[in-house]
Amino acid sequence: METGKTDPILVTEYSSAWPVQFGQLSDIYKNFIGEYLTGIEHVGSTAVPGLPAKPVLDIDLIVEDQRKLAQIIPILELLGYEYAGEAGIPDRHAFIAKSSKTPNINSGIHWPKHHLYCCIDGSTSLRNHLLLRDQLRKDPELATAYGKLKKRLAAQTTDIDKYVEGKTEFITDVLGKSGLNEQELQQIEHQNKKM
Repeated sequence: METGKTDPILVTEYSSAWPVQFGQLSDIYKNFIGEYLTGIEHVGSTAVPGLPAKPVLDIDLIVEDQRKLAQIIPILELLGYEYAGEAGIPDRHAFIAKSSKTPNINSGIHWPKHHLYCCIDGSTSLRNHLLLRDQLRKDPELATAYGKLKKRLAAQTTDIDKYVEGKTEFITDVLGKSGLNEQELQQIEHQNKKM
């Protein structure tokens, strides 16, 4: 269930469990759809050691093209995901876990909350995720500033759209210094304002 407009936005301290949980989920994706993927990436704030985050893993499955995507959609649906399309972000296809047991491999395991995306290799949406993560990983001062911003925004609003929009200037500044062009930055800014 997504955060509503009146639910508190929970930003917690970094947990060393997050990369372990990502590894467990990644193993499942490799097992079931690895032959169609060019990579699996842990992205978002839970992928940055020491960074406070909403306790939700962001995972990008990387595919070469739309044909590979078409091959993995039915497999992910069998594992208990609902395909939600691009949801307004080109080349980033969202999959929603139908229950806490998704991916369902008949183990009875309740998995951590996670957002699963399938991104086309080389797309702006994928580059956005990877560049931001990598910059935050290599610059502890930048990560500290971002963590403080996230905590402040979470304390100020229960509106997830305003929370996302409040982070946008910081994110686009980092991405601009990391190589995204003005058109790509405007696209990201527009997407974050209409979330």
